[in-house]
Amino acid sequence: MTDSHFDQLLKVAASQPDLQQLLFVFTAAELPADATKAQRERFLAGVGGTLAPLMCVDKAPSELTGFSDLAAQAQLAGPPWQIVFAAALGGQDGKPPTQAQIEMALQGMVDAIHVGGVGRYAAFDVNGDPIEIG
Repeated sequence: MTDSHFDQLLKVAASQPDLQQLLFVFTAAELPADATKAQRERFLAGVGGTLAPLMCVDKAPSELTGFSDLAAQAQLAGPPWQIVFAAALGGQDGKPPTQAQIEMALQGMVDAIHVGGVGRYAAFDVNGDPIEIG
């Protein structure tokens, strides 16, 4: 059996020489306030909209056993979501990233999502399947 993309992310992060922290931003599609009639119709048909960040979390690779673990934790912690963006942040000198570095990186991810700059992040749907946006 082949590892899922998410499992590969966990393995690669765990194998890095510098301790990694995985960063996740959970999002859902929403209709912008200034949407046109055509945009509203498309959104109601399940197409389009903008991605709104709902919640952020950071985890050490060892804290997750797989995507279902992350999804279960997210379900308990917050509102329903549609897409989760993932990134890894490396520490230095055998130490994990600091909380300030983590918060800055998560804010950078949120800012990128607001402007549609998500191409550098891994993205997964609610089933853990990788998706491409753009």
